[in-house]
Amino acid sequence: MLVVQHGEKVREPGDPGLSDIGHREADTVAAWLAENCPEVGSVWASPLRRAQQTAEPIAASYGLDVQIDARLRERMNWSGEAEITLDGFLVEWQRASDDRSYQPAVGDSSNHAAERFLSSLLDIERSVRDGMVVVISHGGVTVDVLRTLVGDEAVKAAAPELIDNGVRCCAITRLRVDGGVVTINHYPSTDHLSETTKHRPA
Repeated sequence: MLVVQHGEKVREPGDPGLSDIGHREADTVAAWLAENCPEVGSVWASPLRRAQQTAEPIAASYGLDVQIDARLRERMNWSGEAEITLDGFLVEWQRASDDRSYQPAVGDSSNHAAERFLSSLLDIERSVRDGMVVVISHGGVTVDVLRTLVGDEAVKAAAPELIDNGVRCCAITRLRVDGGVVTINHYPSTDHLSETTKHRPA
């Protein structure tokens, strides 16, 4: 199973789509997957626009529809100043990253986000009969999942900057989902990209 980080998003609150750079990143990862992973049989995405817009060229390259699962959404999503200030959101994001059991003012704790994401992967694995699965999701929750699977020390040993700096846009994480067990085959990689941008929570 391949977990693809969405492309760079427009810097707006709510549910923004991809920036121009983000669309280029999405097209690049779609072309790379089509050339290097012909066995893809299904494409799944978070309901947030940036994930769906990243998924669309990938699915189109295989003649597939994008399937949506809300459990693949980001841990926290900034809706705007009416709900919480940007500074307040970033403080909450960092606190939830530092204390995985902390319930932020918006969104989910890191532990809960990882649990719902993993439950989605297990359900997808049970429902898909043929081909590799591509999941388009978000950097925060992807890191949450990796931390849950192997613990912080193992993540830091394999990818020293990942917990602090997040997943770069359109990076690919390789997971194995088999018989109800999820394991890490490869940490987030951007080797397939000529350009990428840093993940930012808002």
